Amino acid sequence: MQKYLTELVGTFLFVLLISHAVNAGAPLAALFVGLALMALVYMGGWISGAHYNPAVSLAALIRGALPAKDFVPYVLAQVVGGAAGGLVASRIFMRTFMPAPGKDASLQAALAAECIFTFMLALVVLNVATTKKTAGNSYYGAAIGMTVATAAYGAGGISGGVFNPAVAIGAFAGTGGNFPSYLAYYILVQLLGAAIAAIFFKIQSRNQE
Repeated sequence: MQKYLTELVGTFLFVLLISHAVNAGAPLAALFVGLALMALVYMGGWISGAHYNPAVSLAALIRGALPAKDFVPYVLAQVVGGAAGGLVASRIFMRTFMPAPGKDASLQAALAAECIFTFMLALVVLNVATTKKTAGNSYYGAAIGMTVATAAYGAGGISGGVFNPAVAIGAFAGTGGNFPSYLAYYILVQLLGAAIAAIFFKIQSRNQE
């Protein structure tokens, strides 16, 4: 139960902080989001692994770092936490956020960015937080947080920089409107990117662990 509660609260806080960064319009919003995730990873990593992201949980499941019995409860906790974060953020900031393809970006480009950078995030998580050779390191939170920061900076103008189905659902929950069809595609390619990362990790780490 502690693991699921940690995933719920961590995802809730992450979506809330993303909303604040977006609504504040800070020029260093991507860095702010990365630092927020870094802190939350250190907060919950020792309990749940601090996924806060169904795509990361899928990668961990395929890699063998997350028991199958925990996958659905993890995802449910993350989705509930993300939705709650979006709702609370809309009440606190009186504004909502909705990631979308950039003004000059096609949907195909946005989907490619979401897939590639989710792949990058999942691959970093698997390498710094799930291997015997990196067990007990003190940098895993910084590595994961800075991966999200750099990915958000690189893809923010193309796709909105989501890389996380729970964030997509949290953004939608905050608006209270109709679910944009492109968000469903975002979620699908995020899960695809994470699955590819897990497969690549198995090839990458073969005979190395």
